[in-house]
Amino acid sequence: MGVVPFPQRRRFARPDLATLAPSWRSLLVAAALAVLAALLYVGARETSVFAIRTVVVRGAPPPVAAEVRRALGPVEGKSLLALGQSDVGRRLAVLPDVASASYDRAFPHTLTVVVVPEQPVAVVRRGSGSWVVSARGRILRTVPHGALSGLPRIWLAGGTDPPVGTTLAPESGAAAAAALAVARRVGFQASIAGVTVSDGTLALKLRSGLELRLGTADDVALKLAAAARILPLLGPDASYLDVSVPARPVAMTAPAIAVNPQVASRG
Repeated sequence: MGVVPFPQRRRFARPDLATLAPSWRSLLVAAALAVLAALLYVGARETSVFAIRTVVVRGAPPPVAAEVRRALGPVEGKSLLALGQSDVGRRLAVLPDVASASYDRAFPHTLTVVVVPEQPVAVVRRGSGSWVVSARGRILRTVPHGALSGLPRIWLAGGTDPPVGTTLAPESGAAAAAALAVARRVGFQASIAGVTVSDGTLALKLRSGLELRLGTADDVALKLAAAARILPLLGPDASYLDVSVPARPVAMTAPAIAVNPQVASRG
């Protein structure tokens, strides 16, 4: 009877760990290179090798871009490597016309700033004072009485004048500004003369004289879509259109009538 031998396992030689470990010479060279890189970085931060000489502003109209460059004037000459978010952010945060901004380093000497500007949507009025307000309800600047007649008016209740750069509370004009921003975004065609806010409800005063009642500040886009369908159906004697409940719009004429939503939907 023969004996069949089993195959023997191949034995691999264990690597010599001493041969895999880096040599002292290579460790010293790596440490020297790291120190040299650190010294070069510190030197570049503290010298004019990467000093800011040009500030490029993108995304903003020329007047706002000029404001941004003036605000960032103090960072010119500073190294791009030493520049921090606070150097840019805190200087631009005080500019009323800047909603947000980001920056990028374009070596060797250029700082590029991308600006999202505030969007003016109305003129806020209180007494004899007038201020431009943005879609976020931020007061951008004072304007003379009667200026920017193409923008709708938002009338504020009595109180102190809003400082430039501050943001209005929703009940003090911010909700009205947001509604105007929605109307602009959805392409609402009717010309708006002004907005009133009373007890948390919004009403748009159209330049035709008709009052468009939106109710609360929710679903403004839907309410404006309903109004856009109904307005062409109304006669010149209509005094208001209430779309606070878009499925059940009501128009007031002389005498009062209720608009059938099914009829209005065919407009």
